[in-house]
Amino acid sequence: MSGRRAPAARTSASDRVARLLAIVPWIAANDGPTLDEVSARFGVPRAKLEEDLQVLAMVGLPPYTPDTLIEVVMEGGRVWLRFADVFARPLHLTPEQALALVAAGTASRALPGSDPDGPLASALAKLADVLGIDPTEAVSVRLGESRPDVLDALRTAVAEGRQVRIDYYSYGRDERTTRVVDPHAVFAHQGAWYLRGWCHLARDRRVFRVDRIVEATVLDEPVERPGAPEEGADDPFELGPDVPRVTLELDPSARWVVETYPVDAVEELGEGRLRVRLAVAATPWLERLLVRLGPAARVVAADDPALAEAGVRAARRILARYRR
Repeated sequence: MSGRRAPAARTSASDRVARLLAIVPWIAANDGPTLDEVSARFGVPRAKLEEDLQVLAMVGLPPYTPDTLIEVVMEGGRVWLRFADVFARPLHLTPEQALALVAAGTASRALPGSDPDGPLASALAKLADVLGIDPTEAVSVRLGESRPDVLDALRTAVAEGRQVRIDYYSYGRDERTTRVVDPHAVFAHQGAWYLRGWCHLARDRRVFRVDRIVEATVLDEPVERPGAPEEGADDPFELGPDVPRVTLELDPSARWVVETYPVDAVEELGEGRLRVRLAVAATPWLERLLVRLGPAARVVAADDPALAEAGVRAARRILARYRR
């Protein structure tokens, strides 16, 4: 019998956010509960609870100064939350944003330890009343614009363990190819459907957006490289160290980049400016990003020297088309 301890289960960002959505309103409604009480109520180990609360202390609004962050106080085994003044201001939500809050809040109420009659339930009831809906009604979510026949073919291939041939448009490389894939999973992520599998053309694992698959044909050949059940569970789009990186300096108007794309590092430069390091899987993707950002972004470092001039080259090609 081995005495080696099994590795601790990893906590994904989505799990942590869902847990905090249930824990925060309960702590706020119970003045200074003990950490042991919170841990027991929500079934969270105390060490992990303290890690979550430390993350919560960094939640706020730009420019992320102390007066715009949530204050978390842990003393004598108890915890208090003090919300910044900006959180007391009335929110102006679109109907879509309000519906998203109702759906997310209803899901949070189903988590262990949530108070069915607490402040979250009261807020959801008021919001649902304004929208004229029943918060217990099912919500139909439409993901992307994928063709039903393509999605059905991919699901069939995964279920039966057969290869699939796809006609695929790669947005990053701006090219259309036909390739054979050993499908591992079809999953939804941030409003779109994706296929994860082994690509025989690239000879590596790849993730494909289903709405960019023009046609999918299930083949008779069984998959040659089955996928591991946990593969890509934490981050389906993680790029390895062999993928080149670029470092950009962003003006305040370009801060949305860190919320839209995965980045390796973020550094505050003052006055709302950022320095970010991100992976570049394909040069055409970086070209489009830099052209879109315009003077609000500057390349200050690049693993591949060719990437440093990507935006300039793309802009020159665009200007050349206008001259013609």
